[in-house]
Amino acid sequence: MDFSNENSNSQPKYSLLTAILFWCGLVIVASNYLTIPLMSIFSEDFHTSMANTAWTGSAFSLCYAIGCLFTGPLSDRYGRKQVMLTGLVILTMVTFILPIFSSLAWVIAWRSFQGFAAASFAPVAIAYVVDKFPLEKRVTAIGFISSSFLISAIVGQIFSSYISEQFKWQSVFYYFGGIYFLTAVLVLILLPKTAARQENTNLKFMFTQFFRLLTDKRLVQVYSIAVTLLLTFVAFYTILGEYLTNEFGMSADGILYIRIIGIIGMLFAPFAGKLTSQFGLMAVLRAALIIAVLGSLIIGINSNSVFLVFMSIIFVAGIALTVPTLISLIGQLGGKNHGAAVSLYTFILFVGASLGPMIAVLLLQVANYGMAFVCLAILLGISLIISFCIKND
Repeated sequence: MDFSNENSNSQPKYSLLTAILFWCGLVIVASNYLTIPLMSIFSEDFHTSMANTAWTGSAFSLCYAIGCLFTGPLSDRYGRKQVMLTGLVILTMVTFILPIFSSLAWVIAWRSFQGFAAASFAPVAIAYVVDKFPLEKRVTAIGFISSSFLISAIVGQIFSSYISEQFKWQSVFYYFGGIYFLTAVLVLILLPKTAARQENTNLKFMFTQFFRLLTDKRLVQVYSIAVTLLLTFVAFYTILGEYLTNEFGMSADGILYIRIIGIIGMLFAPFAGKLTSQFGLMAVLRAALIIAVLGSLIIGINSNSVFLVFMSIIFVAGIALTVPTLISLIGQLGGKNHGAAVSLYTFILFVGASLGPMIAVLLLQVANYGMAFVCLAILLGISLIISFCIKND
């Protein structure tokens, strides 16, 4: 099936491909967030501290971040679909194997393997769109894929909370293993192949590109902002779950509903492109960071539960607008190396995500809940200050 010469009658095929890639992004990246609601369950089942159970999330995110550095070049050599499909098959097997083990160390180890396998999608999917889609359809497709990454953060937590409440925590991974199997079949049947490229994809060349990008002051500033985004997001929801349980005596169902409400904030992500076209990248970036700062800060200084729910939506909306805006900014600043620049961005973004659970546990050890949210606001405030130093000519 060749999509290189599509006419208006074949437009639904592009819509179908976009829908498939959106679904893949939603369920694959959701795996990163499955253990946020499970940390207290792991702590009880494995008789260990929250600091140790935090590694079930951090190990996945860290390995996902590292994997994103390699899957782009691998897809250049072996083909986009081939790498995505192989990653999905491995992810399916690993996800079914993980709940068999009754040791936290083994769960963490298999979460690491999950992270490596899941990394086969995000950077490769964006490259796939560039290869297969005509220029006028690329922006929309990449916008939907980026949105799926963000929405997955809430969906993963909701699904995990609900299934673990109804059954045991192991069921979360069995269900997701089944979802990944069906997704792999979907990709195998419906996603057309791309040709492998004969390019210089050796590791030395790849890392030379990365080091060259890190000599650009503006990119370093953008990456400094990127590391705080998922770090504060993951830490925010980790702290929020503990806060609602211990301070408000909220049930697991109540916390689940608040996570569902957070999706409202994610719905702002697809509008990032339209807003940047109207107001400019830097204006939207700074406004989004201000929104996120205010969301976390006000939760820290106001203990009203209704107001807390509203401000959590505000916080999520700020993060949801910031992530795709940064992708566009990096695409501009990266120039001809924009592909490598985005891969490095993905790596740094998920390094931040890997630090999120540990930062949350650390903050809860040294401060009360309110001050923990204020600390997250301060961290995002530093990113806001950095954004005013970026010169985007």
